[in-house]
Amino acid sequence: MLARLSIRDIVLIERLDIEFSRGLAVLTGETGAGKSILLDAFALALGGRGDAGLVRHGAEQGQVTATFDVPKGHPATKILSENGLDDTGEMILRRVQLADGRTRAFINDQSISVQTLKAVGAALVEIHGQHDERALVDASTHRQLLDAFAGLEKDVAALETLWEARRTANQVLDEHRASMERAAREADYLRHAADELKALKPKDGEETALAERRTTMMQGEKIASDLREAQEAVGGHNSPVPALAAAVRRLERRAANSPALVEPAVKAIDIAINALEEADQHLSAALVAADFDPAELERIEERLFALRAASRKYSTPVDGLAALAAKFASDVALIDAGADRLKKLEASAAEADQRYGAAAAKLSAARSKSAEKLNKAINAELAPLKLERAKFMTQVDTDAKSPGPQGIDRVEFWVQTNPGTKPGPLMKVASGGELSRFLLALKVVLSDRGSAPTLVFDEIDTGVGGAVADAIGARLSRLAGQVQVMAVTHAPQVAARASQHLLISKDALDKGKRVATRVNALAADHRREEIARMLAGAEITAEARAAAERLLRAATA
Repeated sequence: MLARLSIRDIVLIERLDIEFSRGLAVLTGETGAGKSILLDAFALALGGRGDAGLVRHGAEQGQVTATFDVPKGHPATKILSENGLDDTGEMILRRVQLADGRTRAFINDQSISVQTLKAVGAALVEIHGQHDERALVDASTHRQLLDAFAGLEKDVAALETLWEARRTANQVLDEHRASMERAAREADYLRHAADELKALKPKDGEETALAERRTTMMQGEKIASDLREAQEAVGGHNSPVPALAAAVRRLERRAANSPALVEPAVKAIDIAINALEEADQHLSAALVAADFDPAELERIEERLFALRAASRKYSTPVDGLAALAAKFASDVALIDAGADRLKKLEASAAEADQRYGAAAAKLSAARSKSAEKLNKAINAELAPLKLERAKFMTQVDTDAKSPGPQGIDRVEFWVQTNPGTKPGPLMKVASGGELSRFLLALKVVLSDRGSAPTLVFDEIDTGVGGAVADAIGARLSRLAGQVQVMAVTHAPQVAARASQHLLISKDALDKGKRVATRVNALAADHRREEIARMLAGAEITAEARAAAERLLRAATA
C-alpha cells in the first residue's frame, strides 16, 4: 500500500508530504484547488509520461516520491529481482522532472529506466477515472480478471508450460522435416559426394605434412652428391683418420721419455679423430635422410593433386574436406534413417498437442463456468448503482484453431445498458459514467483477486447523487476492506465513508502574487464542516451541518 507521497515543485505544489493509511482515503476540495495536479504528480512517480510543464514556474526541477509497504512475494518484487534491484520490503519510487523536459527515475535510490518504473508502478497502483478505465480497455486483461476471479492462475501457468513443450516439439519436427526434404532434393549429389570423399579419406593437416615431405625430398636430391663427397673426404679412402691414428700410436710409444712434449699433441690429435668420426656419422645420417624413393615422391604428388582437386570441386579448403565428408555422410544417413526419426518426432509432437489440447479444453470449460458466476456477482452490484436495467455479460469465445500460451479463449466484457438494446463490448456501449460504475462493481467483486494493492478512483461519482452516490461510497468502503482505496470525489455521501479525509486547497502567497496547493488531513469537526460545504456550497447553513452529521453517523453505523 501507499505509505507516503512527497511532492516538490510540481505546478502549484511547492512542498507537500502526505501520510496515508489503510482503508478509504478521500480527497475533496473546490474545483481548481489542485486535485488533478496531485494525481498527475502521483502518476509521474508511477512511470507516467513526463512533461516540462509540470515543473513549478521558477524551479529547475520537480520531484515526486511515493513510498510503498510491499508484502513479500508481491509481483512488484519479482520485477525488481529481474532488473537486479534490491528488495528491502519498503519500495521507494522517485521521479525527477527537469525543466528542459528530461526525466530521471529511481527505485530505492537506484537509477532505473522509465519502463521499469512504469512496470513496478502498474503492479502497485491502478488509477481509474471516467476516461481512464485502463483495466477494461484491453480484452487480454478481461481474461486475466476472469482467471483471477476463478482462481485459475496455476492452471494458466501449467498450460503455458504445455504450450512451450508443444511449441518446442513442433519446432524440432519442422526442422527435421525441412532437413529431410532438403536432403531428398540433393540425394544423388549427396550420395556421390559422400562416396567420393569417403574413398579419398582426407585428414586434417594432411596437405601441410605432404607438402613439407615433398619439399624435403626434392631438396635432398640436390645436396646428396655434396654429402657423399664430404663423407668420402672424412671417412672414405682419402680419410686422414688412419694416418692420424698411426701417428698417435708412435707418439704414445715416445711418451714415457718426454711426456711434457708428447701428451698435449696426442690429446689434440685424439680430439680431431673423434670430431672426424662424429662428422662421418652425421654425414651418413644426412645421406639416409636425403635418400628417397622416386615412387614415393610420385605417390605424394598424386595425393596432393587429388586433395587439391577435391578442394576446388567442393569449394572447401583441403583442411575442411574431412568435416565436409562427415557432413555429407550425416546427410546421407539422414535420408536413410530419417524416416524412423520423423515418425518418432511426429508422435512426440502429436502427444504434446494432445496434452495441450486437453488442458486448454479443461481450462476453457472452467472459464465458461466461472464466467456465469462472475456475471451473477457483478449484476447483483448494479441495481444500487442505478444500473438496475443494465446487464453485464462475460463473452468467452472459444476457438481451438487459434491456440495460444493462455489457451483457446478470447474473453471480453459485454454489457446491455437497457432491455431491448443490442449488447456489445463494455468500452463501446457504456457511457463514461456507466463505465465508472461498471468498473466499481468489477473491483468490488474482484477486491481480493486480480487487483493492485492500491486503487485510485478519480471522480467516478460525477453526475450522480443521492442514493447512487451513497451506493458508490458503500462499495468503495467495502473495497477498502481488502485493498487501499483513494478517491477524488465531489459527493458528500462518498466523503462521509472515508477513514481518512484530505482537503485540497489553494493558499495565496507573496501578498497574492502567487498561489500554492496544500493538503490538510481533516479531524472530526473540520471534516463535518467540509462535508457540509459539499452539501450546501459556498454558504454553509445549520441544515447542511446537520445533514453532514447524519451522513457521518450513518457511515459508521
